[in-house]
Amino acid sequence: MTSDFTTLFLAAFILTLVIRLWLKLRHIRFVSTHRESVPANFAERISLEAHKKAADYTVDRNKFALRNILIDAALLLALTLGGGIAWLHEFWSSQLQGIAYGLAMIFSLMLISGLIDLPFSLYRQFVIETRYGFNRMTLGLFFGDLLKHTLVGIVIGVPVLAFVLWLMGAMGNFWWLYVWLFWCLFNLLVLFVYPSWIAPLFNKFSPLEDGEMKSRIEALLTRCGFRSSGLFVMDGSKRSSHGNAYFTGFGQNKRIVFFDTLLARLAPSEIEAVLAHELGHFRRHHVIQRIVMMFAISLGFLWLLGQLIEAPWFYNGLGVPAQNTALALILFFLVIPVFTFPLSPLSSYLSRRNEFEADAYAAEHAAAKDLVQALLKLYQDNASTLTPDPLHSLFYDSHPPAAQRIARLLAQPGVAAN
Repeated sequence: MTSDFTTLFLAAFILTLVIRLWLKLRHIRFVSTHRESVPANFAERISLEAHKKAADYTVDRNKFALRNILIDAALLLALTLGGGIAWLHEFWSSQLQGIAYGLAMIFSLMLISGLIDLPFSLYRQFVIETRYGFNRMTLGLFFGDLLKHTLVGIVIGVPVLAFVLWLMGAMGNFWWLYVWLFWCLFNLLVLFVYPSWIAPLFNKFSPLEDGEMKSRIEALLTRCGFRSSGLFVMDGSKRSSHGNAYFTGFGQNKRIVFFDTLLARLAPSEIEAVLAHELGHFRRHHVIQRIVMMFAISLGFLWLLGQLIEAPWFYNGLGVPAQNTALALILFFLVIPVFTFPLSPLSSYLSRRNEFEADAYAAEHAAAKDLVQALLKLYQDNASTLTPDPLHSLFYDSHPPAAQRIARLLAQPGVAAN
């Protein structure tokens, strides 16, 4: 059984690696092939210079992603069949026991992964993003963010992981159900406290000033029956020139947040249309659906781990000659993406369907032409390619391609009247 599982893991590993590399190479080739001409539907709205910039930015990012895919694959093999986790187990098991041992194992692997990723993160931020004029972050801010993330991760992660490990060891055969219940409650708590307690550690949030924009937004919220705990502007410009808007929070602690870069670029009517799209996610219950789906998937995964935790072939088949709850947790969440990646198109499809529904809602409560204009500005400002490879998009893109999205918006009933 051990050798059979090793063979199955290697087969899934190779299949996933080949698919990921092939998709990236397809995407690079497709975007490069269409670099020299703006798609006909956008020719009057997007300049050739902007189109070429988006193509070059996309190609550079995906060439960089190819290296990351190979590094991640090599690290996974090194940790499993290469004996990395087995070595860490030998080291820590000789010094610690129980929950302390489990925490040491988990945080050691996080440290190794973080150190390997650090130079790639620096290159992505200070070479690629700078090359295309998007980076506004300093080295000091980069490492300051890294330190804050690390400290927040330790303060929150240590007690959470310690409790999970305790539940796994103390709750018998149905430990996975108790862990799931705790995980659900923890995630709901984070959704509630994140806007007020965690997000301000990294960014400054200022109330949206009175004026035409605020009046339009408040009128839109009233029309849509949405109650929030405030409208805020985030200083996203200190890190990047990319713009965005989003909802955050849960229950009565919902906030609407605009990047300052977005407010500087879009007209009030366009911002109203963008917010109407975000409200569409709320009114069509997409947020609740995603939470329920996340909880259902996590329950399935934890149940599966509950079936594997006592199986020696699971550990031995991944190169680990020992067996305990911490190792089971580590191995499972390291290798599960290898087996689930081929299902990515399903997740992307559901997300894109939600985006179309939110766009339709926005067209009902704001001017569709304003949302189209806002999207065109955002595509241009963020250097988003207008010509993604269809198959790559099928696997990776949570939002529909620009051509499809704008065509549907323009086809909405009453658009001409807007």
